[in-house]
Amino acid sequence: MRPESTVSPVLVAWCNSWLAGHVGLDEAADRVESAAGPTVVGEVPLRKYLASLRADGLTGFRLALPAPGDPLGLSGPPQFNSAAVDAGEAAIAVLPDRRLGLVPSPDLRGSSYVGVRLAVHEAGPVRHDLPSVAEAEQELSAVMRSATEALASVEGPAQGRPERLAAGGAGLAPGYPARAHRVASLATRLSAVLRLADERGLTSAQHATRGAALRELDGAVRRALVAAHHAVFEPLRGS
Repeated sequence: MRPESTVSPVLVAWCNSWLAGHVGLDEAADRVESAAGPTVVGEVPLRKYLASLRADGLTGFRLALPAPGDPLGLSGPPQFNSAAVDAGEAAIAVLPDRRLGLVPSPDLRGSSYVGVRLAVHEAGPVRHDLPSVAEAEQELSAVMRSATEALASVEGPAQGRPERLAAGGAGLAPGYPARAHRVASLATRLSAVLRLADERGLTSAQHATRGAALRELDGAVRRALVAAHHAVFEPLRGS
């Protein structure tokens, strides 16, 4: 899987909505599989696995969107961190006595079956040093301004503007604050812009300028998406 995949964000958003009582288990699982295709955890169908977690006291899901050198949302152990960084994403199930990290990979069986398989890892404690959605929104706005100025100073081939920037199914679920929906929507669109950034025809100095601006924007986008998906927990941040 790559960072542009939607499975972990959709899993976190809709399962948190389910746990908060806004949607049922079937709807949450349907939303995940409409974005990712048939989904299994190990060899267990997603619905059955989620129901089992709920029986074990599941309290919520956290999102990790790491990149090399930036383990955003991760707190170990190393095996889980490495798998999540390689995938560019992970969902972390929080239970009373442990955390489980779910890392997606393509599940290809035959010529027509295309789904997602989630590998289960032991995960570290929930991180409480991540930004709130308000902090992430402020950071994203500031980075957008600085990145726009930097990119405007770099002359290069004109970039085509895609008609559709956001991947389907990338939005939040019922029960999230309006601000979180707004931040997630903007961050998702910017993430698509980052994937389409093209450096052809630039000098080495222009490459460096654009690369630095895009890396800064990428970090802010990932932090904004994580903050938006965790906004449902903000009243409980101290717990």
